[in-house]
Amino acid sequence: MIDFKTFADQQIPAFESYLTEQLAQIEEPTLQKAMTYSVMAGGKRLRPLLVFAVLASAELPIDQTAYRVAGALELIHSYSLIHDDLPAMDNDDLRRGQPTNHRVFGEAQAILAGDGLLTLAFEWLTTTDLTAVQQSRAVQLLAKAAGPSGMVAGQIEDIEGQTKTLSLAQLKQVHHLKTGRLIECAIGLGALLADLSAEQSASLQIFAQNYGLAFQIQDDILDVTSTAAAMGKAVHKDAGDHKNTFPGLLGLAGAKTALTATCQAAQDALADLTGLDKALLNSFLNYFNE
Repeated sequence: MIDFKTFADQQIPAFESYLTEQLAQIEEPTLQKAMTYSVMAGGKRLRPLLVFAVLASAELPIDQTAYRVAGALELIHSYSLIHDDLPAMDNDDLRRGQPTNHRVFGEAQAILAGDGLLTLAFEWLTTTDLTAVQQSRAVQLLAKAAGPSGMVAGQIEDIEGQTKTLSLAQLKQVHHLKTGRLIECAIGLGALLADLSAEQSASLQIFAQNYGLAFQIQDDILDVTSTAAAMGKAVHKDAGDHKNTFPGLLGLAGAKTALTATCQAAQDALADLTGLDKALLNSFLNYFNE
């Protein structure tokens, strides 16, 4: 049985080669360097891997179309990190163990690199061999996940939440939007490529909702317990920035309990999934045990 780590080791090299080849086609040299810098700076490639895992679970090939669709999602993720690191936002100097984009290229160039990645993502979605209906649906999924109904809304709520103490329900809502929506989008794009049924897609969406929440709970925990060397970015910042976090609200032990419960809810959602090999997606939950 293939597991998360083995699957990642198999899929990431070819996917990153595809990203490198496609980004090399950007004609403006400064943009090309700045955009490529952040996309190819490493990272777990978790969102593309979730797209690929849905296809693998349906015993379907992971081809150039899958790379392009998953690549569009990764471009959106990379743009969001560039903008998130800016002085006006989180004011971070380190990302994935390297200087942040604005520290290397300057603030204006970093903003434009993020803008370029944002718009290139939708170009990629509309230049595949998918049908027009599938392309339209893919664009809709990604736009809704990344825009004012998803990630951007979550970012606003996160910023505004720094001036007050959020309830647990409010904190979950912030991260459902800010982090969870792109993870849900990954599963949704995989389901679209695999042409899954409404019932299968519904079970996968519940899995993705809980997976996204677990991802954020773990990130909050690691900000307390990990080191900058291990994380590749600054740690122990959340409290100083007056951010609402799961350890801040529940305590460290309570946050760890919430992480366990959320992972169990994701696993339970997969138990209701029929017609697919669930072993690989279940193994993605091992990510939270590393």
